[in-house]
Amino acid sequence: MKRDIFNAIADPTRRDILISLTSESQNINALADKFDMTRQAVSLHIKYLQECGVITIKKEGRERYCNLEVKKLTEVADWLEPFRIMWTEKLNLLDNLLNELQSEPKK
Repeated sequence: MKRDIFNAIADPTRRDILISLTSESQNINALADKFDMTRQAVSLHIKYLQECGVITIKKEGRERYCNLEVKKLTEVADWLEPFRIMWTEKLNLLDNLLNELQSEPKK
């Protein structure tokens, strides 16, 4: 089964793992400590994220460190862009309408 970025972000635990990796790379044990599940369950989520290409794992001594692959996440941003544009336009129209209503003299 082909996994992609959208599979990676479909699960809340995987999203939380990705958020945890935004500031720095972390070893798998440190990540597992943040979740109320077994280390094995967290390891499965990490493997899934690695298969989707959003993280890489680097071995340093006995530890394995997870690194976020930010470029891969641009696929999500690119997909969301038309929706961002649409909502920005709608909110600008609403803002203009509210400004017009506020500037009208009160009766």
